[in-house]
Amino acid sequence: MTTPWESQVEQGQPTLQGTLMFIGTATVLLRLGPFVVLTDPNFLHRGQRAYLGRGMWSKRLTDPAIGPGSLPRLDAVLLSHLHGDHFDRVARRALPRDVPLITTPHAARRLGRIGFATLGLQTWKRHQLVHGPETLTFEALPAVHARGVLGTLLPPVMGTLIEHRMAGGPSRRIYLTGDTVTGPHLDEIARRHPDVDLAVVHLGGTRVLGQTVTMDAVQGVDFLRRVRPRQALPVHYDDYPVFRSPLSQFEDAARAAGFNDRLRVVHRGRTVPISWP
Repeated sequence: MTTPWESQVEQGQPTLQGTLMFIGTATVLLRLGPFVVLTDPNFLHRGQRAYLGRGMWSKRLTDPAIGPGSLPRLDAVLLSHLHGDHFDRVARRALPRDVPLITTPHAARRLGRIGFATLGLQTWKRHQLVHGPETLTFEALPAVHARGVLGTLLPPVMGTLIEHRMAGGPSRRIYLTGDTVTGPHLDEIARRHPDVDLAVVHLGGTRVLGQTVTMDAVQGVDFLRRVRPRQALPVHYDDYPVFRSPLSQFEDAARAAGFNDRLRVVHRGRTVPISWP
């Protein structure tokens, strides 16, 4: 059976293609045309502690699918915020420091001091990589890790829209939510970007000091209603005890709300195509 992408190739039409490997937590490896991007590098193993700042920590329950030594050459590292379950001491020690590290201004300052080639993006600002006729653009999107007093204690976080574009051809958009709860900021993202092809959604219903600081199942469905991506791929849901809302709850809630056809569940260690005609 010929897939839509194969049909486009046979007809000589320009296409965009790539793959996504789910490594664990919010760590994914994206191959988009000639570009390779690593997100939120968390390479701690089961039983090791992720330090969350201000005396808080959580012990990892899972192992990453691969370690830094198995990574290909990277064009960029994308970091939503500076927390130990998103950028840990293994990443700090093992990742190449000359690869552009695109993150919040807060994390850029901190990691730039120890030699990483950081680029801090303010909300709605962009950075572009170019490889021949193809470009990869990163746009910082708003995210809210927590509200109220707790929001002032946690590090700033950003979502990111990655747009892969071929000169004279199509473009496709991947939205990585970062650790966020739902709210009006998602409505503004949907207004500016009504054409998200794939959303990589940080879930887990993380609880810190009695407050939910990442989307649980109910908020995940609210995200789908507000942003309406063509596909949604959940991550960040079973790696630490502070994650209180399992993937199965989100799957059940999304199906009940009529979003079953948009879900794309990828298990740790698996690589899936993200090719569109």
